[in-house]
Amino acid sequence: MTIVDAPPTVDTPWPVSVLSNKIKGWIDRLGSVWVEGEITQWGVSGSNVYGKLKDLDEDATVGFTIWSSVRAKIPADLKQGDRVIALVKPNYWVKGGTLTMQVFEMRHVGLGDLLERLERLRQMLRAEGLFDLDRKKPLPFLPTVVGLITGKDSDAEKDVLRNAQLRWPAVQFRISHAAVQGDRAAAEVISAIRRLDGDPEVEVIIIARGGGDFQNLLVFSDEALVRAAAACVTPLVSAIGHEADRPLLDDVADLRASTPTDAAKRVIPDVAEELSRVRQARARIGTRMTGLLSHEIDRLEQLRSRPVLANSTWLVDSRAEELSRYVGRSHELLERLLERAGTRVSDLRSQLRALSPQRTLDRGYAIAQLPDGSVLRSRDEAPDGTQLVLTLAEGSLEATVSSSGQSRNARR
Repeated sequence: MTIVDAPPTVDTPWPVSVLSNKIKGWIDRLGSVWVEGEITQWGVSGSNVYGKLKDLDEDATVGFTIWSSVRAKIPADLKQGDRVIALVKPNYWVKGGTLTMQVFEMRHVGLGDLLERLERLRQMLRAEGLFDLDRKKPLPFLPTVVGLITGKDSDAEKDVLRNAQLRWPAVQFRISHAAVQGDRAAAEVISAIRRLDGDPEVEVIIIARGGGDFQNLLVFSDEALVRAAAACVTPLVSAIGHEADRPLLDDVADLRASTPTDAAKRVIPDVAEELSRVRQARARIGTRMTGLLSHEIDRLEQLRSRPVLANSTWLVDSRAEELSRYVGRSHELLERLLERAGTRVSDLRSQLRALSPQRTLDRGYAIAQLPDGSVLRSRDEAPDGTQLVLTLAEGSLEATVSSSGQSRNARR
């Protein structure tokens, strides 16, 4: 039995090289395995990548190496903080006594599952009406105080503040710093939203981040964060700044800005542009009023130049002769009318007189009336001794009927 095969004792210890080679042999027999973890370190040296992979739940970390020959086969957007699965082969370096994992494949973990869960959440929130347009609140035209939620000392914060100050120097900001990625981000952003929404002076809230990959933006699709944004009374602007991977916060926000710079431009009006618009509006109003006044002055001059207004007696003078003619004609017509009426009255009077009983009496006739006033029409109506009243043309007589045919009468 050689020293390598003999078990080590205090008298026959193994050399370090023997131990190292045995460890390497044991590790080499493990072969390639798939592991899952989070990249906590990512460094590039030359064309190779050296990093560390941490367990998702336990406090365990291993180093890994991606050689240049393999790097072209893995996603180019991998970086620190990504959750990945990797095909690795443990490699024990005998000379240095270090263990590292040689990576043959590496990819984002569960991306399809994440997208599926995200889409289900999107559909559920849409069905609840959180994305409806009628829920969108209008932004104030000129906010005095703007709330800003962003990472501390981030480029997004600097972009918003710089562009806002250039556009409207008088605007004020209430800045609430929060983590914009990682496990603490959702809770901190929710707390910032509620804090700024409770500030009565804040008129609009901007949530800004300078873009990022899909996984880093997942915090802005967190259901609790999205619901907190939907419950916000103050108008809220999402300025995550990533076009390809649109988080749910963009859908529930009252306004979606493509970048933090775009958010500043859409929330804060440009003082120079607004003053220019005011000057243009005043110029248009002045031009319009001048045109209206000139038009009315011309109309007034035209009216004043008419003869009826130039000479106030023109209308009376031009109508006087016509009026005199109408007056004379009316007198003439009235006289003729009266003349014809008088003639007609005379004719009617003559006819009436011709038909009058008086004309009959004037011709020598008399009217005999019985005592009761009725007119005597027959001899039989007046027996002897009947008193009669004879009406003559002038006056009347009383007579008595006698059988001898004679009658006595008295003049009345």
